Amino acid sequence: MTAPIPRPGILDIAPYQGGKSSSKGATRIIKLSSNEGAFGPSPKAIEALRKSADKLHRYPDGGCDALRQKLAEKYDLEAGQIVCGAGSDELITLLIRAYAGPGDEVLYSQHGFLMYPITAKGVGAVPVTAAETHMTTSVDALLAAVTDKTKIVFVANPNNPTGTYITSAEMARLRAGLREDILLVIDAAYAEFMTGQEDYTAGIELVRAGKNTVMTRTFSKIYGLGGIRLGWCYAPVDVADVLQRLRNPFNVALPTQEAGLAALDDDDFVDACVRHNTETREWFRDEIGKLPGLIAHPSYGNFVMVEFPREAGRDADAANDFLMERGVIPRKIGAYGLSQMLRISIGTQEEMQICLQAIKDFVNS
Repeated sequence: MTAPIPRPGILDIAPYQGGKSSSKGATRIIKLSSNEGAFGPSPKAIEALRKSADKLHRYPDGGCDALRQKLAEKYDLEAGQIVCGAGSDELITLLIRAYAGPGDEVLYSQHGFLMYPITAKGVGAVPVTAAETHMTTSVDALLAAVTDKTKIVFVANPNNPTGTYITSAEMARLRAGLREDILLVIDAAYAEFMTGQEDYTAGIELVRAGKNTVMTRTFSKIYGLGGIRLGWCYAPVDVADVLQRLRNPFNVALPTQEAGLAALDDDDFVDACVRHNTETREWFRDEIGKLPGLIAHPSYGNFVMVEFPREAGRDADAANDFLMERGVIPRKIGAYGLSQMLRISIGTQEEMQICLQAIKDFVNS
């Protein structure tokens, strides 16, 4: 007697592992492993969630019409070209399901988001990576890796976990160098943290310019709403129509929509979070840079990637174990090909001071 057999490739998938949330024996947990908002959600979003409790017997707005309209007004977009999902992860999955299949290739940069290859394998497609230059997406390498089988190209900009970005001019060059039948997906999950970089855009102009580019965004980072799963994308009319046909009905919960609407109304909170992130991130990088043997790489997200020596007992694995014992939880990123690094999210000032002291104690131990 045999059990049902999954499609080829499914069992080759290494399940996605999120950042850890606990450390055995620690009296206080400082979670810096998942790039979550340092201050949590806006008070307005929290209040909206509370008020939604008496409506939980009702199905949500199936089309997220109010949320799409508010996003359209905020970013000067067409509401009909916005699709909302349970995090941008769902939208990435829907795009791959819609435009790639067995034997097709899904292309992304060397240290790109792990959900790209995971989802590609889930539909029988082949994930393909292109080498990065100084841990930054290389347009030339991506273009060189395109084949007749390439269906989708993903570029996270800024990228997680490296924290690097490419300019709007480079993104436009990539789009121009791709065939028209290749879908370019710009994953702009960290776009709100790109303050002061005049050569950066999230990609809206490329979506407007043609029929083959999609921009994805999330409420999980700057809005601190990772726990309710909310993302959105801006897509050409035809692509948006495909996604609306493919998504599950009522795919965004009622409380999630209510919180998202409220979060969009709290610009002061978002501005304060951005300022805190920029100031604290650069302070933390400067302090790490003073420690012997460590490198805090430049970052344009709400995290810093810290490189440790390759020496046994002084490497990233040893540092991770040391920090975990202190209740400070970073993110190991060996799965991204960066085993000598730890990615450390930007928390509150107090949390980052405790983290810094723990790293100093490790270096001096």
